Amino acid sequence: MNIFHMPSGPEKDTMTSAPIPARLKKNKRVAIITADHVQDLEFFYPYYRLNEAGYDVDIITADGGAFKGEKGFGLPESLSIEKVSPGDYALVYLPGGKAPEELRKNETVIQFVQNFAALGLPIGAFCHGPQILMTAGLTRGRQMACWPDIQDELEEFGGTFVNEALVIDGQFITGRMPGDLPRFMVGVIDALEGRLDLTQSRDERKSA
Repeated sequence: MNIFHMPSGPEKDTMTSAPIPARLKKNKRVAIITADHVQDLEFFYPYYRLNEAGYDVDIITADGGAFKGEKGFGLPESLSIEKVSPGDYALVYLPGGKAPEELRKNETVIQFVQNFAALGLPIGAFCHGPQILMTAGLTRGRQMACWPDIQDELEEFGGTFVNEALVIDGQFITGRMPGDLPRFMVGVIDALEGRLDLTQSRDERKSA
């Protein structure tokens, strides 16, 4: 049996999450900033995990509208970066794939991330996601995980590569590759639930 068989007829949106029951809602919004060619799992796993945990999730792209991941999965709509404000969100998440390389060229995206970082709130960046943080000037002096192939680039931008599934340094929560997602999301949820001191460096957290 092909469990991925889709019924014939008009194409249906099967990816958008169902409404969050009122008893689970956290009344906090989370932003995922992405683009075409995002790594599908690195987008959808956190997207559903955050919804499951009761957070409203806004998907933000450079121009709004539809987008598709590297494997062809995507969503039919998103919010334009021009129409959102950093102050509306409790956390920003930057998934990987090839999307960050494109997003880092967009000055509005970079300005949004810089302004959000200035609020001191948590930023999750996964796989190639830290490339956006590099361009935004937010990696210098920070310890971060990322896709190993961009380790040299991270270090050129003043960061220190840590080869672990979850690295938390101040407000920055980073991970390396799809297999790290379960561990990474523990850090993201801990940050949203207030279980992390976002003023602590990674070294301070380890010595505590």
